[in-house]
Amino acid sequence: MHVVDWFIVAAYLLWIVYTGLKRTTGAGAVEGYFLANRSLPWWAVGLTVMATQMSAITLVGTTGQGYADGMRFVQFYFGLPIAMIILSLTLVPFFYHAKVYTAYEYLERRFDVRTRTLASLLFLLSRGLQAGVIIAAPAVILSIVLGFNLTLTIMAIGLSTTVYTMFGGVQAVTWTDVKQMVVIVAGMAAVAVALVFGLPDDVGIGEALHVAGATGRLATIDFEFNLNETYTFWSGLIGGLFLMLGYFGCDQSQVQRYLTAKSVDAGRYSLLMSAFVKIPLQALILLIGVLVFVFYLFHAPPMLFNPVHEAEVHASSRASEYAALDTEFQDALAARRTAAREAVAARRTGDAAAVATTEAAFVVRQQRLTAIRGRAVSLVKEVTQDDSYTDVNYVFPTFVTTELPVGLVGLMIAAILAAAMSSIAGELNSLSTSTVIDIYRRHLRADGTDQHYLRVSKIVTGFWGLFASIVAMYAANLGSLIEVVNRFGSFFYGSLLGVFILAVATRRATASGALWGLVGGMITVTYVALTSSISFLWLNVVGAIAVVVVGMIVSLPSSVQKPPLSWGQPTGS
Repeated sequence: MHVVDWFIVAAYLLWIVYTGLKRTTGAGAVEGYFLANRSLPWWAVGLTVMATQMSAITLVGTTGQGYADGMRFVQFYFGLPIAMIILSLTLVPFFYHAKVYTAYEYLERRFDVRTRTLASLLFLLSRGLQAGVIIAAPAVILSIVLGFNLTLTIMAIGLSTTVYTMFGGVQAVTWTDVKQMVVIVAGMAAVAVALVFGLPDDVGIGEALHVAGATGRLATIDFEFNLNETYTFWSGLIGGLFLMLGYFGCDQSQVQRYLTAKSVDAGRYSLLMSAFVKIPLQALILLIGVLVFVFYLFHAPPMLFNPVHEAEVHASSRASEYAALDTEFQDALAARRTAAREAVAARRTGDAAAVATTEAAFVVRQQRLTAIRGRAVSLVKEVTQDDSYTDVNYVFPTFVTTELPVGLVGLMIAAILAAAMSSIAGELNSLSTSTVIDIYRRHLRADGTDQHYLRVSKIVTGFWGLFASIVAMYAANLGSLIEVVNRFGSFFYGSLLGVFILAVATRRATASGALWGLVGGMITVTYVALTSSISFLWLNVVGAIAVVVVGMIVSLPSSVQKPPLSWGQPTGS
């Protein structure tokens, strides 16, 4: 990178750290450290809700997803608005009036300490794994930009963020998230403009997008009902609804966000803000991925976007085979460029027959190019013995560092890095909260002072930071990072949602029913995931239904009718 870009990165990070440390007022007490004394405005909470979910994974994984697969991924979020409305009317006032620190405290009130502890442990495991993926995303970028070892980059990001989180509280995390969101949106808008102006002078953006549309990349909605297909209208609406209910309603990293709001209405507004802003924002990010594809129709992309793996192949005994593939790729690239220009010219004439013919020819050229790239990927897998290798995570970082002008490169790297660190801080803070409140204070030491719990919280934050960094070393090569984080979550969210359904919506559910329902849900999800090709989104539905069914069956013999506890009843912690 140019020295100007390095200056922008350094200045931005210093600004973020300064903002975080400046906003630690009230972090000397447990409620201030974990919940900001329940004093934050709705718009700040709304931005931090989106920022926690967004992070660098969205910028790296989703843009790569858009480049490779088009706009279909946006269907993943179709259940989000419905989920947010449901939660705004139910769990937000429920948790807020209960004066809990964690969502799992309520489970002890309704059932028993066993259910609370198991739910908390499931959260800690799932969120710890996902925090690793969040660290992996910016590490992938910096390992490319700086040429550093990926493992060392992961440790540098993870451990430095862990230290920052130890000294900040949730208030510091929130206000850095606010600035993070502003910079991310501004940076992505600037990249979109750069992509449009990067097209040849004789190619309009509308014409280029029509060419991309011929490959199916602009197809947004698929109404086919197929349990094995991840991105369809129905998987997003139904599977996505259960995932979002589980994530925003039962995951401490999100519950803790709206518990920091100054009122019930503020908590509701924060979720509704995310409900109606997230889909357009996600569509913009996916569109940027499609625009990167369009850009490379008229500019030369690399055959593979991961230079590290490419270098390994060049240094192997099969280097000549790879070189021959690259020559074939360059020929196919020139043919595709010619076909793309012919399709653009035909569309400009308005001749429908010519448009159909030229676009069909372009699709054939694109398929040939994809096939060559697929052979190159197979060669890389054989040489590196890495069967999970995928290019999707490297597409956007490569574009940023090789095609953007000086200044904008630094802005995007700073935005991605700061987004990741801020999101990681939020994850680590929620992991620390649940560990201290649900495990340590409940089971090990119930009579400690605020200062004692704060010291323990910092130690626990360090543990989870190290754990997430280790997970990140493996997560970087598991495929599309945006899919990896949701696959991890889908193993847990449905079952957690199911136990809260038992707690809030049923009178006959017993403590034993909730406990065995939760166990049954996890076993069912694991079995279905290992023995079928069902899309991970549907695992959320499977988990929730399994917990409710098993829980009610186990609860039947007792015939206990125990209604949910009233708001504000003293906690069992």
